[in-house]
Amino acid sequence: MSTTERPRILVVGGGYVGLYAARRILKKMRYGEATVTVVDPRSYMTYQPFLPEAAAGSISPRHVVVPLRRVLPKAEVLTGRVTTIDQDRKVATVAPLVGEAYELPFDYLVIALGAVSRTFPIPGLAENGIGMKGVEEAIGLRNHVLEQLDKADSTTDEEIRRKALTFVFIGGGFAGAETVGEVEDMARDAAKYYPNVKREDMRFVLVDVADKILPEVGPKLGAWGKEHLESRGVEVYLKTGMDSCVDGHVVLNNGLEVDASTIVWTAGVKPNPALARFNLPLGPRGHVDTAATLQVQGTDYIWAAGDNAQIPDLVARAAGNENAWCPPNAQHALRQAKVLGDNVISGMRGFPQREYKHANKGAVAGLGLHKGVAMIVMGKMKIKLKGRLAWYMHRGYHGMAMPTFNRKIRVFADWTLGMFLKREVVSLGAIENPREEFYEAASPVSARAAAPADKDDAKAAKAKA
Repeated sequence: MSTTERPRILVVGGGYVGLYAARRILKKMRYGEATVTVVDPRSYMTYQPFLPEAAAGSISPRHVVVPLRRVLPKAEVLTGRVTTIDQDRKVATVAPLVGEAYELPFDYLVIALGAVSRTFPIPGLAENGIGMKGVEEAIGLRNHVLEQLDKADSTTDEEIRRKALTFVFIGGGFAGAETVGEVEDMARDAAKYYPNVKREDMRFVLVDVADKILPEVGPKLGAWGKEHLESRGVEVYLKTGMDSCVDGHVVLNNGLEVDASTIVWTAGVKPNPALARFNLPLGPRGHVDTAATLQVQGTDYIWAAGDNAQIPDLVARAAGNENAWCPPNAQHALRQAKVLGDNVISGMRGFPQREYKHANKGAVAGLGLHKGVAMIVMGKMKIKLKGRLAWYMHRGYHGMAMPTFNRKIRVFADWTLGMFLKREVVSLGAIENPREEFYEAASPVSARAAAPADKDDAKAAKAKA
């Protein structure tokens, strides 16, 4: 961490908004005009729309993350968490990964903490659930699913086999529908290599409390998406919630009970709870209350955007919806970050702020290889696509939205190789505990050194003494 007389622009969060806002500020800033400091617990940004494809093995997990220090070489990147913010003194408390917490003064502040999984106090969820907010969870889900196929192929216990081959997904939005579509696709491919496992042996269940899935693409495409998943053998239960999942025994409130070794939770997101400690004005759902200029209400030196901010949707409000807010998606986050970066520079130089205004361009979703839905908005016209063409739209849009040219090339290379090479179906579950085998090999030696195991060792030890 450097000390400088220059003003400091502190960016709290290195996700989509934090990364792009910092890049924009550095691009627009004059040499030596300010110091840009980015603080995040991870040293990389994750492009979350690609997590389902990473879980299915269509994209290498390393290619859906962007290293902050490489992309922001002129910024100060600190790996840690901002725990408190003192607005009177303009000081933030930073807790690094190791060592004591310290205070960091700032002149301008950007809040870009994003969102976390929205969970409920459901018995067994914390112990058995798998989220889909980070690349670590995507890797873990892929390894876990393939491990279940390994177990089912190798056991003679029908109860263990049935539980291993049952996969429950809670949440039917983009994350849930895309994840179940991609994982079912992967499991179907993988079953070809298991003599004792067929696709008919597997059970996929998708649950949502709403009356439809994929609400972002509209009711007709959502209904088609539901019918498509059901045609692939996925059981879809709407207006249904999960009451408990203790020890993998899933109890739904529609009366269905099923034993499952895999329970994936994608039932929405909520603003990062750390916002409550920053003494910022919050909306009814915990978002930072932000003006159309992306300035936090009541301040002229704090900006916020992305999933942790409630930002007025000026286009929808002009059309008559007075209570419209910008939805939390990558389409808005990218554009908000650019306006935010420009406004920080303008605020630093004493120029007027620009309001954020963007009309929705539609939504795209992939449901596995060559399968998807897309709604493209062109003025007052909505173009609805499904199947292979929609899947191309999904990959094309997100491929171009992926940050940095380096990562774009790597993602498109993964897709190109996937056209000619078969999907990898190897599980690397041991990666979650890589030292276990070494520990088992080394621990007997340590134990013997501490307590001689036989008489010869005891005599030798006595002789030395």
